[in-house]
Amino acid sequence: QVQLVESGGGLVQAGGSLRVSCAASGSIFSINRMGWHRQAPGKQRELVAVIRSGGSTNYADSVKGRFAISRDNAKNTVYLQMNSLKPEDTAVYFCYVNGMESGSYYYRDYWGQGTQVTVSS
Repeated sequence: QVQLVESGGGLVQAGGSLRVSCAASGSIFSINRMGWHRQAPGKQRELVAVIRSGGSTNYADSVKGRFAISRDNAKNTVYLQMNSLKPEDTAVYFCYVNGMESGSYYYRDYWGQGTQVTVSS
């Protein structure tokens, strides 16, 4: 089994910063993409950022220049540094990992439980 454990969410004032982390553990053997989605109340889940095994990244237009995604392959951990936060960034942030379990022959997506980020105005 593969577990994703997120941490670092919380409450911050507009203009502030937060860093959320997500560590994958268990029987994961290889990781391809790692990333973050978010879901605000009454809205669909949306991609925030993704980082590939080679280090290339993509961001949603709404967070470009403010958020930075990174990964530590030795720790199977992905980070999302969020700066210049806005009230519209308020959402539950979900990490995901596209990985392969030991004994498997294909990659699949695994999801974290979500962490709340609230930005007050």
